Amino acid sequence: MADVLSVGVNLEAFAQAISAIQALRSSVSRVFDCLKDGMRNKETLEGREKAFIAHFQDNLQSVNRDLNELERLSNLVGKPSENHPLHNSGLLSLDPVQDKTPLYSQLLQAYKWSNKLQYHAGLASGLLNQQSLKRSANQMGVSAKRRPKAQPTTLVLPPQYVDDVISRIDRMFPEMSIHLSRPNGTSAMLLVTLGKVLKVIVVMRSLFIDRTIVKGYNENVYTEDGKLDIWSKSNYQVFQKVTDHATTALLHYQLPQMPDVVVRSFMAGSRQGRLVPAEEGLGCPDEELVPRSDVVHVGG
Repeated sequence: MADVLSVGVNLEAFAQAISAIQALRSSVSRVFDCLKDGMRNKETLEGREKAFIAHFQDNLQSVNRDLNELERLSNLVGKPSENHPLHNSGLLSLDPVQDKTPLYSQLLQAYKWSNKLQYHAGLASGLLNQQSLKRSANQMGVSAKRRPKAQPTTLVLPPQYVDDVISRIDRMFPEMSIHLSRPNGTSAMLLVTLGKVLKVIVVMRSLFIDRTIVKGYNENVYTEDGKLDIWSKSNYQVFQKVTDHATTALLHYQLPQMPDVVVRSFMAGSRQGRLVPAEEGLGCPDEELVPRSDVVHVGG
């Protein structure tokens, strides 16, 4: 027996096993050659059959002997030690098939994405270059001290002036009642009641309308501590829709130089609105109320 290496493989048995494999392949080849040649070189049919059978049996026995010899040598070769490090060579069997690797599709997708990104970046650059911005990177370093931003004069109006404007609007529309309060300081909150149809909560910042909520006449508009509830929505879907339309009108219609006109127009639109509840829907929250045909957009 040859020396056994530390990895547990018998090299002499390994070399003999390779020779046995070659002999087995030769024996198998002779079997197929015998089948290919068939019955030849005999004058009579009986003689050809006997010669073919004998030759075929000899080839099969040779294959059987070579196979038994290979099995015997395979037991003598041994197995490599599991503790022997294979390093990166142990990953060779895990290499994927080249045809199954989606490398081309991934590269194509990355190429298309890069082209699209470059196209949109060019469009964005063109749009930014068209804008005449007053502030730029070159002008930022001109002044060492940043000048304080001047506050708009309409945001610092005295509360008395705001009260006078709301009082005049209240006298203009006698069918509406406007109740003014300041629970959180100088900012005013209005509770506008239109007949027995709806109530409008208006949160103001000086003379600018910051938020508006429309609720039904029978709904509670106060919190537990007695303040106006400026966060909860109406229980009726129709008043929720009116709130959305009023907010949209306020966002699209602003006159910073004449904010009292915006407030007066908002109150005029609220006065002209007519929403009559259905006979069964008034006491049922989350049910739509039936608007009449003379609905006017809230907010002017």
